[in-house]
Amino acid sequence: MAEDLVLESCNLECESNNQNHMTADMGNQQLVVRRGQSFTITLLFTGRGYEEGVDKLALNVETGPCPIESSGTKSHFPVSDALQASEWSAVVDHQDGTSLSLLIYSPPDARIGRYTLTLEASMGYQGTSFRLGEFILLFNPWCPDDSVFLEFEDQRCEFVLTQQGLIYQGSLKFIFPIPWNFGQFEDDIVNICLQLLDTNPKFLRDQNRDCSRRNDPVYIGRVVSAMVNCNDDQGVLAGRWDNKYEDGMSPMSWIGSVDILRRWRKYGCQPVRYGQCWVFAAVACTVLRCLGIPTRVVTNYNSAHDTNSNLVIDRYLDEMGNLQKTSKDMIWNFHCWVESWMTRPDLPPGCDGWQALDPTPQEKSEGAYCCGPAPVKAIKEGELRLNYDIPFVFAEVNADVVYWVLQKDGSRKKTIHSSTVGKNMSTKSVGKDTREDITHNYKYPEGSDQEREVFAKAELQKSYLTEEEKGVSIKIKVSEGMNNGCDFDVYAVISNNTETERLYRLMFCARTTSYNGVMGPECGMKDLLNVILLPHAEKTVPLRILYEKYGSCLTQDNMIKLMALLIEYQTGEIILGVRDIYIKNPDIKIRILGEPMQKRKLVADLTLTNPLSTPLSGCVFTLEGAGLTEGQKTQELASPIEPGQEAKVRVDLAPQQSGLHKLVVNFESDKLKGVKGYRNVIVAPLPK
Repeated sequence: MAEDLVLESCNLECESNNQNHMTADMGNQQLVVRRGQSFTITLLFTGRGYEEGVDKLALNVETGPCPIESSGTKSHFPVSDALQASEWSAVVDHQDGTSLSLLIYSPPDARIGRYTLTLEASMGYQGTSFRLGEFILLFNPWCPDDSVFLEFEDQRCEFVLTQQGLIYQGSLKFIFPIPWNFGQFEDDIVNICLQLLDTNPKFLRDQNRDCSRRNDPVYIGRVVSAMVNCNDDQGVLAGRWDNKYEDGMSPMSWIGSVDILRRWRKYGCQPVRYGQCWVFAAVACTVLRCLGIPTRVVTNYNSAHDTNSNLVIDRYLDEMGNLQKTSKDMIWNFHCWVESWMTRPDLPPGCDGWQALDPTPQEKSEGAYCCGPAPVKAIKEGELRLNYDIPFVFAEVNADVVYWVLQKDGSRKKTIHSSTVGKNMSTKSVGKDTREDITHNYKYPEGSDQEREVFAKAELQKSYLTEEEKGVSIKIKVSEGMNNGCDFDVYAVISNNTETERLYRLMFCARTTSYNGVMGPECGMKDLLNVILLPHAEKTVPLRILYEKYGSCLTQDNMIKLMALLIEYQTGEIILGVRDIYIKNPDIKIRILGEPMQKRKLVADLTLTNPLSTPLSGCVFTLEGAGLTEGQKTQELASPIEPGQEAKVRVDLAPQQSGLHKLVVNFESDKLKGVKGYRNVIVAPLPK
């Protein structure tokens, strides 16, 4: 009678498995594999080796606190002759004496999460159980049967594997990228992402049901959307938009998600202060990419927040053109959310592909502050009744804006104003640091028959300016050199396209503003009582914007809203021009010294010139990426930087991996906040 098999050790082959499963960047300390793809383990027995026909081997995989076979969180399966395409299975890969390699396969719809793996060895009725270890299972965009499958390798590389990227900010007429370190494969991030799933209220309410639904990216996307904000759970980030960030970090100061996620875990799942839309979106992007769901951050310019779902954003002005707070509806200069790629078997055909998910807390969905996943194709077609939250996102890109002027007698008068919601929707291009415009994914061309059909289907009206209303128009134009610290001119350009002379009053006003549309103090004003417009003529009225006026009241968003109100004396007709401008911060210059080669020391010189007329104190550079140690990530300057002088630091870099690295930099001082810069560093592999 042969002796029982005795297991001496189990090698989970982390290095080779992680390499094959595109998780090598997470390190080799734990096994991280993707579903729908086999992985190898090596068993070493003492005494005697495995004998086919004598020994029966079976494996157990379990995930979650209450694993149950019927919930898909537990599976018991024998080592058999062939792998099965749709269930957990295992075969002998090869044998060498007392060493036995097994190939283990997970189905493409397996629950993601942390699993325990045990071996049962028997020669009949009685057997012995051996705990082999733990592994993490993720979604698999490389597997054609996975619901997150993405066909093209360059897209899988960009939306799953790339750890640095660009997020678009600014205003409709001045779009610019900020660099961001997503860092989804950095130390411990995958463990924090799994902890985030285990902290969500649905898990705390019903652990079995929550874990059983973790095979579905629609469900996971919804959970992540809710958990990135802390409005009704122990979520990651607290939002703040009032420019008072002293008891936390200003949203402008972050340059990556890793620090935020680590802080959340370090302080016992207390919300990290503070985030705004691009920070919420970037952290969601990190978590979803880490879990294996292809994801990108998108920016919508002139984004509507429609609280009463009538697709009209009403804004109210007094007779001097000052915005009045009489409506909760808002227009944000820009708003960021994420798109994740997945199939939607829960919806009618045609809804697969990109899904909008918005983790910024705005409105509740099914009782929680989350939004999506909303199929982008359904948003474009006006299919407002499908899951989830399509009307809200549809309004963000399609709402009409109506400005009303409140009269002294309490009545209100509608202005003539061309609406510009949902413009220049932007995301980083695949494999390049350029902007891709994705507006056409969300809406048909303005004024087209298809657009009118979509609005008819959605049972909504959209107003279009008639030819008569275009008779007299006003546009706001700007000059070059709208740099922080400088004075500059802006212009109201009025065109009279009619046959008659017209007499108007013009009020041209500049106020600082936040990116979410909240207004600050006035920083420039002109009130002209007699503006005579000759037939078929154009008139340009300049307004000087002075640094001494805007410098002290500019928010960290660096934005000024220009409004030109034109009132005709004869008819009382009101024409409105609106434009948001961005005040440009100085550039951070990044110079790399030395030859970029793997594990070889490099030096980066960072400089920024003080553009203001006063010294900058409390100057700090923070950095991410390119092989930096924790101690190098913060560089404080000892003395103030005088006007026109350079803030300068030198940092040693030591990239461990070859390939493309982004060095991401942020600069802060008492008067300049959230100045960003980045430099691509292409690191050559070590010579063979």
